[in-house]
Amino acid sequence: MNRGKTSSSKKSRSKSSNRWLKEHFDDVYVRKAQEHGYRARSAFKLVEISDKYPIFKNATAVVDLGCAPGGWCQVALEHIQGPDVYLAGLDLLPIEPIVGVDFIQGDFLEDSVLEQLLQQVGGRKIDLVLCDIAPNFSGVNAVDQPKSIYLCELALDFCHQVMQENGAFVVKLFQGEGFDQYIQDLKSVFGQVIIYKPKASRPRSREVYAVAMGYK
Repeated sequence: MNRGKTSSSKKSRSKSSNRWLKEHFDDVYVRKAQEHGYRARSAFKLVEISDKYPIFKNATAVVDLGCAPGGWCQVALEHIQGPDVYLAGLDLLPIEPIVGVDFIQGDFLEDSVLEQLLQQVGGRKIDLVLCDIAPNFSGVNAVDQPKSIYLCELALDFCHQVMQENGAFVVKLFQGEGFDQYIQDLKSVFGQVIIYKPKASRPRSREVYAVAMGYK
């Protein structure tokens, strides 16, 4: 009986994997990422957001939280201009180096890593904070949702420490408990807050992005 269940489980996983692979390679954004030299299809989420909203307007200093594998950094580098541009990226996972990106590998949840990032920023006022962080999901929403909101709260707190007046913040959120309160928190410190789901987000994903502009 055990052998039969194991075999059935393997077949189920194999079918699921095959579906994922087919979906991945049939994905128009995967092909577009390859054509444009972006490291991930997710780069087009930021492309769409920046095409629709002026998040990069006059931006010379940007921090990308949860930047691996580096697609959002690549997009940011295409937009920020000037002699003193600055782009910092942070992620728990390593990334292949990108010229023009000061990368820190570490866990954003750890105070020591946050302190390292603040030291790296070095007193600069940041025009745009990008946050595409998500926790390692367990599949249990009652556990995953609070973790996700907590990461978003930490990112907003980081904005309070480094953001330039009239700066912008783009953060990934998952709809559920804590979502509405977080949006209210954003509205209390930004002049404009829009909820947007890029076409590059997979339809089945619960993710949306809060685009907050006009930091007070």
